[in-house]
Amino acid sequence: MFASLRVRNYRLFFAGQVVSNIGTWMQRTAQDWLVFTLSGNDPVALGVAVALQFLPTLLLSLWAGVLADRVDKRKLLFAIQVCILAQAAVLGGLAVSGAVELWHVYLLCFILGTLSALEVPTRQSFVAELVGKDQVANAVALNSSVFNMARIVGPAIAGLAIVAVGEGWLFLGNAVSTLAVLAGLAAMRPGELYRGKAVARGKGQLREGLRYVRGRPDLMAIMLLMLFVSTFAITFFTSLAVVAGNVFGTEADGYGMLSTLLAVGTFGGALLSARRGSKGKPSMRLLLGAAMALGVLELATSFMPTYLAFGLALVPLGLATITFLNTANALVQTSVSPQMRGRVMGLYVLMVMGGNPIGGLLTGWMAETFGGRSPFYIGGTVAMLAAVICAAAMAKARGDHLRDLLRLG
Repeated sequence: MFASLRVRNYRLFFAGQVVSNIGTWMQRTAQDWLVFTLSGNDPVALGVAVALQFLPTLLLSLWAGVLADRVDKRKLLFAIQVCILAQAAVLGGLAVSGAVELWHVYLLCFILGTLSALEVPTRQSFVAELVGKDQVANAVALNSSVFNMARIVGPAIAGLAIVAVGEGWLFLGNAVSTLAVLAGLAAMRPGELYRGKAVARGKGQLREGLRYVRGRPDLMAIMLLMLFVSTFAITFFTSLAVVAGNVFGTEADGYGMLSTLLAVGTFGGALLSARRGSKGKPSMRLLLGAAMALGVLELATSFMPTYLAFGLALVPLGLATITFLNTANALVQTSVSPQMRGRVMGLYVLMVMGGNPIGGLLTGWMAETFGGRSPFYIGGTVAMLAAVICAAAMAKARGDHLRDLLRLG
């Protein structure tokens, strides 16, 4: 389960992520609640904040993938993390001083989204350089376990700390936590990285990456499935705050507890994925099954009558969600050439995060128009339909391929 931790460079990366991700989730929880309160509990305002944070992904993630293939990923990540530290410090200073206004948060959401659009494809493709191809699936799952462990600890701390000291100190805490990532990157041994040959600057490299994916039916299926499930079903950042405040009438601590229960499931799913990743490559069948399970569980969760029942239903939903996300990530990373990895991961990140501006606005609108539970039952239905359609398309592609082979024979 922990095979990748034998690699020194990955241990440094892993340790930095443990600290930084807790700070990140503290900030995300505090930021959502700050927007919610500054706007007078308006779900549309929360949707706008989510849209602004993820809008840059639509514009930049493909180009970020091209950049990641060209440059030293470790140095690029270091520069981006310095900027992320500054963003958190500015937001924290405004909140602690009492000067923060809603437009300040919107602007800083957009800045953070711009930095994330550059950072995520670079970080995702950097994992393979840390451990080599044989351990990619295990390392991806361990990264996810850190991310989701932080989703347990971060929101739980944030929910209590918001009530005790306010949101601003959580933003400042996230700025300090970023130093752990910077220290880990600085301490790495570049000579021990599994680097492929850098791609020289040239024309048409973005189009080359898109043609590469278009020529691979398996990658096309993964990308389209990710787009629909991420846009319409995995909208928990917005929908949990709305359910906590508008459906069950809880405060920040209630929202933090729902986030924590979801994260308990995702953490368990990440550990199971790490165990599977140490035994072999993931499969398309597992991906489709996880997408269907996610849809069924999200639909069931939407009908839970009490706060406790709803929260407990989030645990298996979280497990299915992270199984789906980890399987898709590992399938992509283990099936592409090193020279294409940055560009393919840029497109992957676009599919995972690029729909969030639309999904965030739609979630806010649905919650206001049809009630706070609607993002869950609509999202679950979309996930099930996407899994069925993708499975049918893959079966047709395999049938066509088999008929072609028989004709050639």
